[in-house]
Amino acid sequence: TRISVPIKKGHKFFEARNVEIDNDLPWAEENWDLIHKSYNESPFFDLYKVFLNSLYKKSWNLIFDLNLQILKKVFDWLGIKTEIVLESELDVTGTTSQRLLNICKKLGADTYISGIGGKKYLDEKLFKNNKIILKYQNYNPITYPQHLSKAFIPNLSIIDLLANTGTESGKLLNNLTL
Repeated sequence: TRISVPIKKGHKFFEARNVEIDNDLPWAEENWDLIHKSYNESPFFDLYKVFLNSLYKKSWNLIFDLNLQILKKVFDWLGIKTEIVLESELDVTGTTSQRLLNICKKLGADTYISGIGGKKYLDEKLFKNNKIILKYQNYNPITYPQHLSKAFIPNLSIIDLLANTGTESGKLLNNLTL
């Protein structure tokens, strides 16, 4: 079962910053119940459950605000010191590949790492012509002990890694390569 947050009808194609959560549905309680039942007996869940529980008790209106709060906390837990820069702060224009290229230029980046799905739509020549290296994620999952699982189950949420490996999670992720 996946945890998910429902959005209001008609918001699917809104700018991410403006997408409203459909709070008429009991998504927060359902998500927390699922997380709690799945991980409460995991060895390190106690390190994270107070924050996660408070996250689901808070009233959220915009999916962006919820995502940003989670991202900041996960960065903290993993010891990631990367600055988070919001696209809205950059004053960039363009669509798809050009917009991404403009963001790279604005930030002084020499490499752009895309999800593997980007191969379907990114203009690779545009990046090459502008001397920006374009890489695609192609991660092999790292394995770690999972509570109550006989065989490793890859591609679960960051909560699974944290609940099962605790403060070692960041070190494990540092071993990932593209």
